[in-house]
Amino acid sequence: MDKKLDHIGIAVRNLEYSMTFYIEVLNAKLIDRYKSEAKGVESDIAILEINHSRIELLAPTNNTTSPIARFIKQKGKGVHHVAYQVENLEQAIKELDIKGIRVMEDTRRINKHGRRLIYLNPADTEGTIIEYCDYPEIEKKK
Repeated sequence: MDKKLDHIGIAVRNLEYSMTFYIEVLNAKLIDRYKSEAKGVESDIAILEINHSRIELLAPTNNTTSPIARFIKQKGKGVHHVAYQVENLEQAIKELDIKGIRVMEDTRRINKHGRRLIYLNPADTEGTIIEYCDYPEIEKKK
């Protein structure tokens, strides 16, 4: 199954400061900004576009339970995950299973933009947090 880079997620401590850098220095355009209090997300999120490439800035909203807060405590701020768009998320998960790559079922969700997503187990990806995602509602409209 074909995959293409969808976005890069970056863990930040201060969303306003980080947005200013991306907008003023890298000429990014703010696409959306929202807060997700969903279990396992608990972050302020800014979606930015730079020359047709997407970046998600992720700032924890709960320093106790947010996975972004845990990530920053363990590894510091910086690249959190790399997301790849697949044609069909369910089929991609089956292909991963055949190859012995596990997914983290507790990360499966649909975000506010209709993106279905799941994270692969970093133990199977050389430690890199990888997201697989698809956009079934957008695909239906095409």
